[in-house]
Amino acid sequence: MEKAPATARGIEFGYGATVAVLVPLPLASAYDYLVPEGVTVALGDFVVVPLGPRQVKGVVWAAGTGEVSADRLRDIVGVLDVPPMLLAQREFLAWVSDYTLASMGSVLKLAMSVPAALVPPKPQTGYALGSETPSRMTPARSRVLDEAGAHPPRTAVELARAARVTPSVVKGLAELGALVPVQITPKSEFGQPDPTTQGPTLSASQTKAAKTLIGAVQASDFSVTLLDGVTGAGKTEVYLDAVAETLRQGKQALVMVPEISLTSQWLERFQRRFGAPPGEWHSDLTASKRRATWRAVAENTISVVVGARSALFLPYPNLALIVVDEEHDGSYKQEDGVIYNARDMAVVRARVGAFPAILVSATPSLETIVNTQSGRYARVHLVDRHGEAELPHIETVDMRADPPTRDHWLSPIVTDAIKAELEGGSQAMVFLNRRGYAPLTLCRTCGHRMECPNCSAWLVEHRHTGHLECHHCGHRVRQPVSCPECGALESLAACGPGVERLAEEIAALFPLARTAVMASDTVTGPAAAAALVQAMANHEFDILIGTQIVAKGHHFPLLTVVAVVDADLGLSGGDLRATERTYQLLSQVAGRAGRAERPGRAYLQTYHPDHPVMAALISGDRDAFLEREAEAREAQLLPPFGRLVALIISGPDAGAVERFARGVARAAPAQKDVRVLGPAPAPLSMLRGRHRHRLLLRAARSVNVQGYVRQWLGGIKTPSGLRLQVDVDPYSFL
Repeated sequence: MEKAPATARGIEFGYGATVAVLVPLPLASAYDYLVPEGVTVALGDFVVVPLGPRQVKGVVWAAGTGEVSADRLRDIVGVLDVPPMLLAQREFLAWVSDYTLASMGSVLKLAMSVPAALVPPKPQTGYALGSETPSRMTPARSRVLDEAGAHPPRTAVELARAARVTPSVVKGLAELGALVPVQITPKSEFGQPDPTTQGPTLSASQTKAAKTLIGAVQASDFSVTLLDGVTGAGKTEVYLDAVAETLRQGKQALVMVPEISLTSQWLERFQRRFGAPPGEWHSDLTASKRRATWRAVAENTISVVVGARSALFLPYPNLALIVVDEEHDGSYKQEDGVIYNARDMAVVRARVGAFPAILVSATPSLETIVNTQSGRYARVHLVDRHGEAELPHIETVDMRADPPTRDHWLSPIVTDAIKAELEGGSQAMVFLNRRGYAPLTLCRTCGHRMECPNCSAWLVEHRHTGHLECHHCGHRVRQPVSCPECGALESLAACGPGVERLAEEIAALFPLARTAVMASDTVTGPAAAAALVQAMANHEFDILIGTQIVAKGHHFPLLTVVAVVDADLGLSGGDLRATERTYQLLSQVAGRAGRAERPGRAYLQTYHPDHPVMAALISGDRDAFLEREAEAREAQLLPPFGRLVALIISGPDAGAVERFARGVARAAPAQKDVRVLGPAPAPLSMLRGRHRHRLLLRAARSVNVQGYVRQWLGGIKTPSGLRLQVDVDPYSFL
């Protein structure tokens, strides 16, 4: 694909011309409008147009279609004062729409997620040196006038701070005419990272890898490189060299991370390296911060953005590098609205813009590995940990041979190992990928199980809040004192462990140890995550108990032992990636141990010590595991060797959902190398009060599945009250 030119404005249209304007609503195409007298618009301009009885913001997408005569068209209301959406981004959005089968308007909404940012910030009042001289001069007044004469106009607060006075002194001088108010444009609140600062000393292998990545940036052309390195290999410092090269060229870089709230150590490392923080983009930003960040990206005053998957749709005018850290992580898959995989879309964005993408992981996805083997992606490999650190020794704990005592969850082997490490001044991590206190609550008298009324799922007990919660829809009730079914008092029993229950056991086993729980419902936002991570790094805690968020790249120098409770948890179910995901998660968790001078050990409590995942983790032979996984997938024509598309039909009436799903299945066109499975009730057959059926299309790689699905669904009208979602390349099979 040719590189899209980064011109300031596209083709221009003057008075009387017809243009197609796309608006961020679930509409399939743009609508034609007339350019009014005295107005000129260009492709990519943000405009205001009438739509029915209201006015909406949109983007000039193309020349008018001519499908509606000019005398029936309405005028554009006005052009917004914001940099236009450039050709590269418009081409990218069109590609996303075509691939995901989402409407163009829905995809545009991802790029126009902050409508307030389309309006320039209001000018501020600044103060410049006036012509009057105060009759009474004080040292404070002299300092203010000296500052005003030596610098451009500033706000009263800024001028007062520089002169070491209160704002009232500034305002008093303005009333006397010694200072005059002027309108100033608010200055950017974002600092500029310095690419000339020296990073840490790299090892020989890191230096070689960094040179490869820097070369990709210097080539200024599309490429994809996998930075494949064991946990603790120093991959971040390597790809930051590529970011530095991008900055030296005066261009923008995007670093994508799976969970921005858990990257406090990354942000600290970035600021230490470049002297200024990057721009952040994630759901925890305030509305004003989102507005300022979106605008600053569009105006090219932010040079580096670190963000979650939605950061991919920001309006970069000068983007020249995308880094996808932890590229294997399932969090990059957006499951609602426009359903897309941000890792894959990042590669597309790089291809459209003709610049490099870097995928980073210690446990790359099978899709990425296959792409490196086929030559589509380049690969640089860091096989050793940085410095003197060594990879942890991993062993399984057979729960059949060494079970815990009754009503406990830690094997004696694990408790003995934790005790020994704590006595030596080290830290421990206990991992269980299950939030809350217990995953199931049942009545000992009648056997009633506490279920969510909106989903086909059990309610999870959260003892620290006294509630039962659904982790799918958020339904929440107080813990009842009696069984809702039979009325028996104090008969409800917690079944199975969550991290809260595990923390309770650990507190009893190690009463002198300082413990903390790290889970998505106990760590609320970036500030809380940063505080907890820093406290752990400072050895304010001895034992960290957590869910999968503890596996996201954290570096704790004194952490030497990791214990995984219920290591088999992710192996069940019909997910085609279950074994791969379990391997990745357990490898990442184990990789938290021994990242500094002290050696590390990891214990996997399992009832299946001979499972291929456990064997691969113990042997450290990742490539052999992936080879077997690839053979199994290829034999069944599953990704990355085949194509999958899921159709999810939902609605409030179970019978209507099933009937419509069967009708959709019957309408599937017959085609070679395509098989439609289902419909069948989804494993989560009810979600948020809606009954659900699924169909799964399986096809050869050579099949244009988007074209097939368009043909299939083109003549089908979805009944009122029902919803039909299409998920190309599904990750979730619930």
